[in-house]
Amino acid sequence: MDYGLVLLFSLFQALSMGTAAPLPVEVVTMKSKVKWMAEQLVVRLDKDVQVPVNWTLNPPADDLDGTSSIVTVLNGYNSLIPDTFKGVSQIKYDISSLTGYIHLWRQGHCSEQRPKPEVPGPLQELQSHKEFIQTVGIEALMRVKEFLNLLLKNLDQLETC
Repeated sequence: MDYGLVLLFSLFQALSMGTAAPLPVEVVTMKSKVKWMAEQLVVRLDKDVQVPVNWTLNPPADDLDGTSSIVTVLNGYNSLIPDTFKGVSQIKYDISSLTGYIHLWRQGHCSEQRPKPEVPGPLQELQSHKEFIQTVGIEALMRVKEFLNLLLKNLDQLETC
């Protein structure tokens, strides 16, 4: 047996496992744009939204499961934020811009179209209490902020269609 060939094959296999394929430039660009948009939105939420001091969110945050779930969750919360809240029109516009950008990117880059994701539990719970518009609106704003912070920590979810 030729040990040189075995050694060469082992070396090739080790090198191929140790080097990851670089992300395409368009994915890196998309992730950095989404990161910038999300960061700007979190800053705006901090600045413009007055939340009662002792307000807590139950149940825990919505899950991230790729671009389709990100768009579904953000659109769902955006629909629950009343236009009557002071300073909220720009926030709603920014949420729409972010979801629109992710949706368009997804349409152009995801060959496999996954079925529309189910509405997650926390969002579904809020949607069932629409009659309490003020309370639901405040919680929706808080959940958008929480969701954006989760997205900023998990930008790799943007690579999943």
